[in-house]
Amino acid sequence: MRHHGNIIKEWRKIKRRENPFGGGSMELILFSCFALAFLLTLVIMPGWRRKMHEIGLVGRDMGRPDPKPAVAEPGGVVVMIGAVFGILLYISIKTFYLLDPVMLVEIFAMLVTVLLAGFVGFIDDVIKVLLRRRAAAEKWRHLKVMFTLPIAIPLAVVNAGHSVMSVPFLGFVDFGILFPLVIVPIGIIGATNGFNMMSGHNGLEAGMGVVILTTLAFVAWMSGSSWVTVMSLCMVFSLLAFLWYNKPPASIFPGDSLTYAVGASIACIAILGNMERVALILFIPYLFDAFMFVKFKIDKMHDPDLVLPEAFATLVHPDGSLEYTDRIYGFEPFGYLIAKRFKEKVYERDWVLSIIGVEVILALFALGLWFMQVI
Repeated sequence: MRHHGNIIKEWRKIKRRENPFGGGSMELILFSCFALAFLLTLVIMPGWRRKMHEIGLVGRDMGRPDPKPAVAEPGGVVVMIGAVFGILLYISIKTFYLLDPVMLVEIFAMLVTVLLAGFVGFIDDVIKVLLRRRAAAEKWRHLKVMFTLPIAIPLAVVNAGHSVMSVPFLGFVDFGILFPLVIVPIGIIGATNGFNMMSGHNGLEAGMGVVILTTLAFVAWMSGSSWVTVMSLCMVFSLLAFLWYNKPPASIFPGDSLTYAVGASIACIAILGNMERVALILFIPYLFDAFMFVKFKIDKMHDPDLVLPEAFATLVHPDGSLEYTDRIYGFEPFGYLIAKRFKEKVYERDWVLSIIGVEVILALFALGLWFMQVI
């Protein structure tokens, strides 16, 4: 991450020199990108939801009392449409209104990466429906990770980000060619698959994405990377529109098309804005999930009958309240434990808001460290 010195002074210099969001009409023009992303997602989603029901691309809402209602998926495709068109509008503004083609290659590289990730996620959503209740579904679950490997190629080719990084105990290290060929792919593939690990509760994936991407957008804006800010906020506004349909009780699921696309977006924005260490703090819940998954695999070697608990509650009461009674092999159960300390009955909304609340605290912590120049 670039050294930002005295942050308040630097911010004032940036505002005078670059004025990222301009003022007056320019600010309105750029806000139109976010408005387009939000409105497209909001308007297209109902038709997409009906079409998914017609073709049978649905899942059961396991967090609801019996009978489990059928819910359309994947809504992530529409989120991608909204975000991509918002970004394309920004490209048009830069090209034809601002006459400023700078960073267009990096922007298109990010778009290709996000679209590839979303496409792999969509294929995964379709295959899971086709292979439902079949042993082949488990084999595909392991195979799909391999299909995420090519999504890192666009950012690696354009050599995005800075190869000089601060490493604990070593100081600043120039990774040279290893940065685009090794570090960038690891970051993108890791974030894409990692963000997909913590899912299963309505509103969770989109809510976490909003918090993480908004935090990165703020850091990018304070650093003077206005174009990175716009990329991030286009996805944020599209996710906010999606939340209208995905909040409990959800009428559409995100699917892997959303989790893969958002995970890839987070990685791209962190790399393009040189905010890798901020993103690493924001990803602590997902790193914990990965650690617990490894622990599960080790425990399963000693107990072959051990089954990985589902993300949703192990017990759904008739009134819709949830109760988690299984072993903890991920971060999500902590949402239930936190909510349980404040409420006698925990509903899905309480569970989700508790997890998002933890992410907000991590975001404030990361921003504090960034302002103090620790990261």
